[in-house]
Amino acid sequence: MSKILIRGAKVLGGEPQDVLIDGAVIAAVGIGLPDEGAEVVEADGKVLLPGLVDLHTHLREPGREDSETVLTGTRAAASGGYTAVFAMANTFPVADTAGVVEQVYRLGQEHGYCDVQPIGAVTVGLEGKKLAELGAMHESAAGVTVFSDDGKCVDDAVIMRRALEYVKAFGGVVAQHAQEPRLTEGAQMNEGVVSAELGLGGWPAVAEESIIARDVLLAEHVGSRVHICHLSTAGSVEIVRWAKSRGIDVTAEVTPHHLLLTDELVRTYDPVYKVNPPLRTERDVTALREALADGTIDIVATDHAPHPHEDKDCEWAAAAMGMVGLETALSVVQQTMVETGLLDWAGVADRMSFKPARIGQAAGHGRPVSAGEPANLTLVDTAYRGAVDPAGFASRSRNTPYEGRELPGRVTHTWLRGKATLVDGKLA
Repeated sequence: MSKILIRGAKVLGGEPQDVLIDGAVIAAVGIGLPDEGAEVVEADGKVLLPGLVDLHTHLREPGREDSETVLTGTRAAASGGYTAVFAMANTFPVADTAGVVEQVYRLGQEHGYCDVQPIGAVTVGLEGKKLAELGAMHESAAGVTVFSDDGKCVDDAVIMRRALEYVKAFGGVVAQHAQEPRLTEGAQMNEGVVSAELGLGGWPAVAEESIIARDVLLAEHVGSRVHICHLSTAGSVEIVRWAKSRGIDVTAEVTPHHLLLTDELVRTYDPVYKVNPPLRTERDVTALREALADGTIDIVATDHAPHPHEDKDCEWAAAAMGMVGLETALSVVQQTMVETGLLDWAGVADRMSFKPARIGQAAGHGRPVSAGEPANLTLVDTAYRGAVDPAGFASRSRNTPYEGRELPGRVTHTWLRGKATLVDGKLA
């Protein structure tokens, strides 16, 4: 592979430096590095980050290729600055066996736009009744370490306890979709003033908070790790903060859309705003931002949930839940966290690369931008501002809540082990 010199980049938002890539690794970082024999990329003060890592992506393959495939999903990931994504298990068939997770893993290797690490189901068929082949999935070629029934909650406390005990043996983690099903029957949106005025079934915050409280206590009891998916309420923040103060091994994620959007948008009845967990209140958004800033919430994860047009272009009650997010996540974080002064770019790298890589044990990702490290990098034009146009997405689906909204920042280049996957905003 040829040498690449990234000239004048603000590494993690610091002073401009040069970064030399030689093959699959970073050869040198410094000022005035020679460009002999190297392809030069003029960064002109753009911010250079370690490649982003998403712990929560829905790639839909196998089974729902009309929504997304591993190819289109990883192309979307590269466009958004990601070099690794963790693919959720709610496919058809469900990724609850070694065979299915190996299929997803190999598809990721074949396409090469980013690394794909499958997440294994906790229970067979996501039915919550019997543990899936956790050990076999871990020992497979995919080397699964994260397990989740995302889309459904592991609501049986005995099953959840057994899963936590099982994964403890090999250092795995159970990622919980915290939703007490009995409390959310018929729910259409966040329970509150807006749901009452619209006459839509309410989704109470306690449905999330009660499961989180139970699961952090279970994790403490068995001495295992639990990760909370798409945390969305101020009360959930307080429970996680309390658990961490007790030394419980819990981590949590927040989505970009829960950092920016509120349930007031549901007044439009536009199904693009229908998501699980639902958009919450301004108070919740403020609490989530503060918790991400102070480390109570560990990471940003997209919960990229693509759907075909017909699954969203219908009445609210019939519409599918979910939003695409890989290609807009960094822009939303720049607007909500960086431009508000809550995080600097080093903090963004921590929440969107270093920590998700550590939680998911993504080898070679979430590493410092320094000599000898793998050249998994993303270059961001932070001065850019523009309206979101889903027609230009690499994802197969277009169900974004940001269409027409002006957002800051644009990923211009992404490198996976020194190979350019995105150049000047275009897929390589």
